[in-house]
Amino acid sequence: MSKKKAFLLMSSLTLGVLAACGNNTDNTEEGGDGSGDITIQFMTSSVEQERLTVIEGMIDRFEEENEGITVETVPVEEGQYNTNVVTLAQAGELPAVIEVGQDFAKTMANEQLIDVEATTQLVEDIGPQSYYEGALNLLSSEDGEGYLGVPLSGWVQGIWYSQSKLEEAGIEEPANWEELLSAAEQLTDTSNNQYGIALPTVEGPFSEQGFSQFALSNNANILDNEGNLNLDTPEMREALEMYQQLAEYTMPGSNDTTQVNDAFSNGSAAMALYSTYILPGIFENGDPSDIGFIIPTEESEAVYGSVTALTISGGLEQAEKDAAEAFIAFMSEPENMTEWVLMSPGGAQPVSDEVTNSEEYQSNEVVQAFGELSTEIAGSFDAIQVFGLVEGQNFTHMGAITGSNAIGTLINQITVGDTSVDDAINRAQSTIEDVMPE
Repeated sequence: MSKKKAFLLMSSLTLGVLAACGNNTDNTEEGGDGSGDITIQFMTSSVEQERLTVIEGMIDRFEEENEGITVETVPVEEGQYNTNVVTLAQAGELPAVIEVGQDFAKTMANEQLIDVEATTQLVEDIGPQSYYEGALNLLSSEDGEGYLGVPLSGWVQGIWYSQSKLEEAGIEEPANWEELLSAAEQLTDTSNNQYGIALPTVEGPFSEQGFSQFALSNNANILDNEGNLNLDTPEMREALEMYQQLAEYTMPGSNDTTQVNDAFSNGSAAMALYSTYILPGIFENGDPSDIGFIIPTEESEAVYGSVTALTISGGLEQAEKDAAEAFIAFMSEPENMTEWVLMSPGGAQPVSDEVTNSEEYQSNEVVQAFGELSTEIAGSFDAIQVFGLVEGQNFTHMGAITGSNAIGTLINQITVGDTSVDDAINRAQSTIEDVMPE
């Protein structure tokens, strides 16, 4: 791997919301006693003991059903992903099964570290119709002919609002940009530390994700249908100007996940742009019945979302590959997908109707607390749009663009800084051109 590629891989992982990582593995077809047993490693971002206990329980059941296969769990903190993956990729020692998000999957695919044929066959065997279309779209290969991973769960992002605060102000649920701006302005009272909307403005990926919903709802994408840079367009400028106006009604400074979540949770913001991971806190400390959910809409609906998937490393020996395929197929069974999702109920969302409609999922106390909203949120996966996914083509170099932090920096400059939209676009364009494929 060249130094440039290693840098881009590390940048993408550092800035991604969900990344996967590697671990030194010495998988062999023969066991130590010559029995022919096989050991594979499963790299996961779950490091909390409670989650690991659930995962180990599923692995125990898998091993009971698949005699001769041992799965070693290797949990790694997100902060260690970049170092581990780059090091192990260079050494050719990536684990057989890796938990990934779609951005990391694109980065791995760019480096030819995924067995796309194997992951595609797994999805085909399970049945693409088993998943929400939007979830699969996030994992599609660049040519649209395959899949970079097998989805397990996901999360979606939209605008959450307090029904009571809007009702007290006589405001109907905003249906488009104009109504959202009007509502945010009406709900803002800075003299009493009240803000209309908690909005990401940090110089980082949270701002890119938040802004992307507005851009894509106005038919503005970073890339065109041939994968070329498409940043400087009238539609993109309109979206940036709208986001800049909306930021007038949010908290001052560079707002990251903590600031946005806290402002909505403590009542200082009536609306917030955030992922479904805002829900567990509301369940614990708020009023689930008071929460509403809307999707930024102008020309079309646009939901930002992320998928957690399992992928297979490229270049495995056949025995390792067979074991990896068997493990992912097992984890993709509806009851196991449900158990995976319910490790973080409310935050993690199903990517399959079979999970959404299952008795185990529907009977969970967190899911029940939000009532029909839980089903509405899961169904919004089919409205997912992301930068770099254009007309069925999922351009993998979008991972490098996100890794460059050009879009997050642009948003920070026009909201927190005093940079004009024109100047910010020019700066971002220059940064992105440096990481575009030659």
